[in-house]
Amino acid sequence: MSEFPSSRRESVVLYLKSLRDRIVADFETLEASQARFERSPWDYQKGSGGGEMSVIRGETFEKAAVNWSGVLGTKFPGSDADGPFFATGVSLITHMKNPKAPTVHFNIRYLETPEKFWWGGGFDLTPMGFPYAEDTAHFHAVAEKALSPFGPDIYPSYKERAAEYFYIPHRKRERGVGGIFFDHLNTGDLERDFALWKSVGDHFLEAIMPIYGRRLRETWSEADRRLQLERRGHYAEFNLVYDRGTRFGFLSGGNPEAILCSLPPLASW
Repeated sequence: MSEFPSSRRESVVLYLKSLRDRIVADFETLEASQARFERSPWDYQKGSGGGEMSVIRGETFEKAAVNWSGVLGTKFPGSDADGPFFATGVSLITHMKNPKAPTVHFNIRYLETPEKFWWGGGFDLTPMGFPYAEDTAHFHAVAEKALSPFGPDIYPSYKERAAEYFYIPHRKRERGVGGIFFDHLNTGDLERDFALWKSVGDHFLEAIMPIYGRRLRETWSEADRRLQLERRGHYAEFNLVYDRGTRFGFLSGGNPEAILCSLPPLASW
């Protein structure tokens, strides 16, 4: 049976909102305080549609955001396309109180113009000064598991793209320990591309939850905290200077609060 019983947009949005809800529910099981995700809807001012921010600030998650958006605009921002567009996606970021627990970033998105449509996304891991080889190995093993049904060359290619994309030129190093990244996916096989895209989304929690299960039990010191805040500064530099999603959000007239949810609550230089 086709994965697209009605419109393509409707199927994509239903999946994204369901995935957002699953991630929020699993993350809340980790939170040591009574804090829960607070949802804030917003309207798109340069067209129609909007989105919903889901943000938590607690003892485990110093700040985390799991955001969904779906907007229709009149002029595509950037050079990838022209004219009116539809864009929808889920994007998340975590900034953990415990310095031994890494930041994780995840995004999957779908974009459409009158002439074409494509899929993109990925997830990547950024230890804030405390990389653990077993965490990196697990994270990448799950990423490979998500992509292996679609061909043996997909994971190595997407891993390489992540290493290239999440590179901080002025620091001369990658932002973290990598992950997977892809964009402009449209092979002409709609069902296959949608399945690959969903597989990335469906494997995200498997990639990160066991890592948090280990690292949130680690003890830490004030010196650890200082190193964490310094590395958060590097993270903020990348997101403000190089990240394409940040630029797309501002150029398209998105909600500034939702766009800047990726920034840490505290950082130092």
